[in-house]
Order: sequence, then C-alpha cells, then structure tokens
Amino acid sequence: MLTYQNDDIKVSYDLKRCIHAAECVKGLNEVFDPKKKPWIQPDNAAADSIADVIEKCPTGALHYELKNSSRTEDPSIRNRIKLQKDGPIYFFGDIEVQDSDGNTILEDTRFALCRCGGSSNKPACDNSHKKLDWSAGIDADTSRMPEIEEEKHANLIIKLMENGPAILEGSYTLESASIGNYSSDKGVALCRCGASSNKPFCDGTHKEIGFEG
Repeated sequence: MLTYQNDDIKVSYDLKRCIHAAECVKGLNEVFDPKKKPWIQPDNAAADSIADVIEKCPTGALHYELKNSSRTEDPSIRNRIKLQKDGPIYFFGDIEVQDSDGNTILEDTRFALCRCGGSSNKPACDNSHKKLDWSAGIDADTSRMPEIEEEKHANLIIKLMENGPAILEGSYTLESASIGNYSSDKGVALCRCGASSNKPFCDGTHKEIGFEG
C-alpha cells in the first residue's frame, strides 16, 4: 500500500486493485497524473475535492483520510452492482467479502470482482480480461430473482465458494443499461470462472473446466 500525504489529507493507493478505470485522472488531473512522479500530488487541490474524486474510484484502489476533518467515506445508501461490458462486476455499498469458511477477507465501500477467471489477484479484477480478450455483456436474466420494492439497509456479503462462484447474501440493486435498476435479495451465484453460458450467473461450468479460484 502506497501513501501520499500533506498536512490535510493522506491518500492510500493499492496498486494490485487498480485497473486504470481513470475516474481519478478524469476527475482531478492536477492531483492524479500518471505522467508525473509521484503520480499523486495532494498539494495541488483542496482535501475535500480530492476526497470527492477518490470516492468515485470503482475498485477501491484509492482511499483517503482527512487530518483536519471528521469526514469519512460512508457506504452508498443502496448496495449497488454494476456489470461492466467485457469486464468485472463493480460493487458499491457496505461490502464484505468472505472466503468459503466465512472468514472476512475484505471490507470496503467499493470493489471490482473478477469474472473472467484470469486474474492473478482473485477475487479482485486485475485487467486480465483485456489480455484474454474475454467478452461478456451487461444483460442479466432477472426472471428468477424476486424483486423487492426497497432495499434493507444492511451489508452485502460476497461469499467465495472454493473454486466456484460468488454467492450474494443481502439486498442489492443490479444496475445495467439493458435492464435498468432491479432490486432483489435473492442469493444468486455469480460466475467467477468466465465460462458460464448464463453470465453473470454461474451455470456449473467451473467444474468442467477445473477452475481454481
């Protein structure tokens, strides 16, 4: 974990979780500039402005700590899931990632789940989908997911099955340009091997191909 700081803010950067979504660069280029060294220069903007941009990082690679303010990052009101075309699944909210034994391996407000099966930093995405030229749409068959009118405000658990899918526990809103916003609390199984014919859901193909998660 790398840190960049001044008297007002400390910025933490996890290189392994960064997939260059570039929300930081587009949002505040005078602070986040990959062409400069160091690439994060917190003296170039107000601390609150930097915090605003960091909260838009979809992978959780960036976080902040304000030194002269009580402000902290609160989870979004809804647990949101966004399917990325030919890429990972973004999670926003009160997120907890567990291993198959129920041990917590990550708690965060933002997370990018690998769904191509090729990441060397599983369960997080590392952009391997680009090297593999992996493809997946942003459609999802919600016919077996009972819709709920309003999410219960609680954490969303992403439970990783050993060499298998990720099981969701809790309520969430699936966001996609093709289906709009769809809220449910169905404990669906999300494909992690990249080979399911029913993406983003698991169809058991991980067993056939010997996926190691």
